[in-house]
Amino acid sequence: MERILIIEDEKDVNQLLARNLQNSGYETVSVRDGLDGIEQLRKQQFDMVLLDLMLPWKSGDEVLKEIRKDCDIPVIVISAKDLVGTKIDLLTLGADDYITKPFDLGEVTARVVSNLRRYHMMSREKQLTYKELTLDTESKSLAVNGAVLELTAKEYGIMELLLQSPNKVFSKASLYETIWGYEYLGDENVIKTHISNLRAKMKHHSETEYIETVWGLGYRLAKKD
Repeated sequence: MERILIIEDEKDVNQLLARNLQNSGYETVSVRDGLDGIEQLRKQQFDMVLLDLMLPWKSGDEVLKEIRKDCDIPVIVISAKDLVGTKIDLLTLGADDYITKPFDLGEVTARVVSNLRRYHMMSREKQLTYKELTLDTESKSLAVNGAVLELTAKEYGIMELLLQSPNKVFSKASLYETIWGYEYLGDENVIKTHISNLRAKMKHHSETEYIETVWGLGYRLAKKD
């Protein structure tokens, strides 16, 4: 179940938003000032934040700045301020959407659904998965069963290439010229050594074979069972 943090100082508005989102199938946590909001974000994982601007102790724009230092979850600002300049400033700071009070609950739900869908689509694009492998293109990391492997830049490049085209057979020449950036002159040992090292590192965390040798052609990801 997706979890939404509501940071809104008006008790009635906070409760109204919480009930509406809970009825739509979301789990909610409600706080009524900016400092409590930041504290909850440090202690728990959330999929979205609904953020008021006029908050005690720490204003909404300051909270937004704090959020954007650490994470990229969707933030929808809900405020009585209807000035175009204010909206532009908040969007520039990193808000994903802006809803003006008084609001329609149906619109709030629609905006929540839309922003979460967009966020999850972007998250999937940042990650490539195959069997027990997860490759994160932002952090340039590869995990097997949740364990992050220590890879060289060339090893990471090989795995990213294979995961981007899981059904494609890559010749030694295409791997070398793509990853190393030089013309392939027939030195198979370079490719073989890197493939062997990758297999050994992945084998340490899983018995599954991930790289298949296609004799006479090259390498590809091992076919799924």
